[in-house]
Amino acid sequence: MSAATPPAGMPPGAHETFRRYLDAMTAHAQAAADAAGMHPTDWAALSTLNLAGRLTSGELAERTGLTTGATTRLIDRLERAGHVRRVADPADRRRVLVEPVPKLDVDPIVSPARQRLGEVFQGYRPEELAVLFDYFGRAADALLAATHEVRADTARRAAR
Repeated sequence: MSAATPPAGMPPGAHETFRRYLDAMTAHAQAAADAAGMHPTDWAALSTLNLAGRLTSGELAERTGLTTGATTRLIDRLERAGHVRRVADPADRRRVLVEPVPKLDVDPIVSPARQRLGEVFQGYRPEELAVLFDYFGRAADALLAATHEVRADTARRAAR
């Protein structure tokens, strides 16, 4: 499927609606990061770490779509701010893991979105919610893969 040809069965205006959704997600992430006094990239990485518990810097780079160098600088910033710490991997003491430090209370920041999205989800039947959350999981993987493609293309162009 090309970018110019929408998949069969897409309703009119679907592209614009999806773009509006992505733009709203970006705007909310920016507002949440601002409220936490963080850069959006740092906010997203801290969210990733909070979900995972602890990751190597390479795993964090993979999950955020950042380069390894950018990830190291990000971890340094988060560590200086007291949001993460580096710990030895108990399975391999040569490896270092990054883990979140329970310091930042995100509830006041994310509560408005949870409330409003909860109201939206109440309008769906359980089987519809199952489809939505299947989509969220698949879309997250697809968008991360696309992020890696964009970064690789950017790196190739910069190397020319």
